[in-house]
Amino acid sequence: MTTTAATLAALRSGQLKGITRLDLACDLQEFPREIFELADTLEVLNLSGNALSALPDDLSRLGKLRVLFCSENRFTQLPEVLSSCIHLEMVGFKANRIREVAAAALSPGLRWLILTDNQVSSLPDSIGSCTRLQKLMLAGNQLADLPEAMRGCVGLELLRIAANRFKILPEWLLQLPRLTWLAFGGNPVSTAPPAPSPAVARLLWTDLELGEKLGEGASGVIHNAHWQPSPLEAGQTVAVKLFKGAVTSDGFPAEEMAACLAAGHHPHLIGVIGVLSGHPEGTNGLVMPRVDPGFRNLAGPPTLASCTRDIYGDGQRFSLPLVLDLAQGLAAVGEHLHARGISHGDFYAHNVLYRPEGGCFLGDFGAASFYPPQARGGANPFEALEVRAFGCLLGELLERSEPELDVLLPALKALQLRCVAPVAASRPRFAELVATLESLQP
Repeated sequence: MTTTAATLAALRSGQLKGITRLDLACDLQEFPREIFELADTLEVLNLSGNALSALPDDLSRLGKLRVLFCSENRFTQLPEVLSSCIHLEMVGFKANRIREVAAAALSPGLRWLILTDNQVSSLPDSIGSCTRLQKLMLAGNQLADLPEAMRGCVGLELLRIAANRFKILPEWLLQLPRLTWLAFGGNPVSTAPPAPSPAVARLLWTDLELGEKLGEGASGVIHNAHWQPSPLEAGQTVAVKLFKGAVTSDGFPAEEMAACLAAGHHPHLIGVIGVLSGHPEGTNGLVMPRVDPGFRNLAGPPTLASCTRDIYGDGQRFSLPLVLDLAQGLAAVGEHLHARGISHGDFYAHNVLYRPEGGCFLGDFGAASFYPPQARGGANPFEALEVRAFGCLLGELLERSEPELDVLLPALKALQLRCVAPVAASRPRFAELVATLESLQP
């Protein structure tokens, strides 16, 4: 008996009384009524990976339900019954067959809505009443516009609309006071990058010996590898990222690959040695320098509870000189990317590698987007979003700093507040941040 089948058997026998989370993936075609026996305690219900197409009309009996995952099922519309669950904050229906999002399905209490990889072509105006909505995942649908009622989503911080049909982005969208992390690649509005230059090295799969897996994300898997292009040359240790083909929560892996190449070289980017060629299964990949093992992730990614905020280690502290060093490096790489018309889209501490003694790299271009050249000068709304992301990150570091330099702390706090100003046009640009941070060096 598989683990999930065993869980279902335990549910039906009444052995799960009192649990707060239930995960069931065993080809369910109907909602198990026994779940209602958990109504007094159940907070998280994960029914992903089944064959469900409907939820019961009395779902609201699960009075403590906060999180519901129904990804990889057979739903064709977002169930209206969701709005009857008064404490439901997070709803995930990724990779279904959803075409319609009924107005009645959206509760004002929503904080996190995932509709990635469906067939949604429009959103109802009722989404504008979701003032608590912080995270909205819509990549891989058929959207060409957003309802102007979404102006009311004043708490929206992270929006994924990559791999849709947008020819333009609404001007009001870029002015939302808290919007910070935006991915819109794979749309007509996202300027298509030129094909890789002939100067970009193409490295043969047969010259690589893959080692252990270093990490895996939505868009691909990174391996340690040994690269030896010729028996007469000394080989070197590299990292190889093999891309997956499907649309991810951030967009198309091909967009990430293009952004990595277009970003070019910078001291605070890991960079690219070359493009992988000749993989036996036609898999796309990039060969990158192997980062010194002394570098570590600055933070962990957000959790269900933190929603849009990274998670730092218990007791994790940073000296102010280190905060200044990290801020300088990240501001410089932000200036570099936006000079090339690239919005990183995921400017987060969990995508930063750093060393306690100083130095950092910004990685993970999975949410990167290209924007038109005319947006690069003057008031650049895309850069203003990324500056806010920088400000959020800097604020997190300052909250965990050791205030041994009294003069430096007020200056950094003042700069951080300017970066997260509600009016996008009032935020500094990265070039100003670089200059200001340089002036703070003792």
